[in-house]
Amino acid sequence: MDWSLFALRVGLATVAGLIIGMEREIQGKEAGLKTNALVSLGAAMFILMSMEFEGDEYVDITRVLGQIVVGIGFIGAGTILQKGRKVKGLTTAATVWCSAATGCLAGFGMYIELAIVSGIILTINLVFGYIEHRMLKKKEKEENSD
Repeated sequence: MDWSLFALRVGLATVAGLIIGMEREIQGKEAGLKTNALVSLGAAMFILMSMEFEGDEYVDITRVLGQIVVGIGFIGAGTILQKGRKVKGLTTAATVWCSAATGCLAGFGMYIELAIVSGIILTINLVFGYIEHRMLKKKEKEENSD
C-alpha cells in the first residue's frame, strides 16, 4: 500500500475518533478524546495490516474485522459499572465500540460511510443525550414531588 493512502486512512480514522471523543470529553466521561481516537486508529491499522495479505492462499482478511469487534467488547465491558440498581458506562462502551467501527471503515477506504456513521454517532450522543437528560430530570422531579 502506498504510504499516502495509508496516511489518509489512518488520519481519517484518527479524526473520526477525535470528533467522537470530543463529545464524550465535553460530557466529562472517562473514555473521551484520546481513548476514542486511539481505538479508531488502532482498528484502522489492524484492517490495513490485514489487507496486505488479501488474496494470499488460506487468508481471510475478514477474520481481523471479527477480532476487532470481540476485542473492543472487552474494552467496553471495562467501562460499564453497576452501583445498586444503576448502571453507568453503557453509552461510553457503545461509543468506544462505534469508534472502532469508524476505524474499520476508514481502514477499508469507505470514506462516505465513515462520514455518515460519524455524524450519526454524534447526533445520537448529543441530541438524544440531551433528550435523555431532560427526561431523567423530569422523572426525578416527579419522584421528589410524590
